[in-house]
Amino acid sequence: MSTVPRSERFDDVYFSAEDGLAESRHVFIEGNDLPARWGDKDFRGTFTVAETGFGTGLNFLAAWQFWNSFRAHNNPRRLEFISVEKYPVNAGFIKDVLSVWAEELGDCLPTFCDLYPVPKTGAHSIDVAEDVRLTLYIGDVNEVLPKLNIAVDAWFLDGFKPATNPEMWTEAVFAQMARLSHAGTTFTTFTAAGEVRRGLQAAGFEVTKIKGFGRKRDMLAGIYSGKRSA
Repeated sequence: MSTVPRSERFDDVYFSAEDGLAESRHVFIEGNDLPARWGDKDFRGTFTVAETGFGTGLNFLAAWQFWNSFRAHNNPRRLEFISVEKYPVNAGFIKDVLSVWAEELGDCLPTFCDLYPVPKTGAHSIDVAEDVRLTLYIGDVNEVLPKLNIAVDAWFLDGFKPATNPEMWTEAVFAQMARLSHAGTTFTTFTAAGEVRRGLQAAGFEVTKIKGFGRKRDMLAGIYSGKRSA
């Protein structure tokens, strides 16, 4: 696409100028090994994704659409998607900037835009489908995460770049991630910043550099082990 939405506050784009939807799929869907995990016919119950930085909701839409492809297994399963956003945009903005993927996202995009809440501070739970719930917290991630009591299966770390939005990438955030994780909880993020890697390792995550999206050489992925580095 020729132009992408940009946050002047954080001097960063909301998603890749090359292809934001493809980036979401590469970084978060494939990076967290969701095709294998959701495609497991023995998987039942609830899968919980937690995200830092909701933005335009593109990662959620990519996850929801991908989740739908596994309904054929007819297993009792549910997707809980929990995201935090301090500076929310409105439904009109989302519909406008994501319209380039209207065909690819199908019914997910208009359904989501119709249900999208008035972006006021607090928690907003939206049942976008019988088996998919989005809970969007409007507020500071450093204040929201300590109040949660959930078991997260996969983390999407998608705040604006650490250099301009350091409050999304703090030791406190990583410590809360560890508290809400279990053995086998994964994470991925577009950034490969050294301070992020070291912070996650200190909190108990095994961290690996893997191929980034498009022209971006590296990104980080990993799994929670509970083994904290010095």
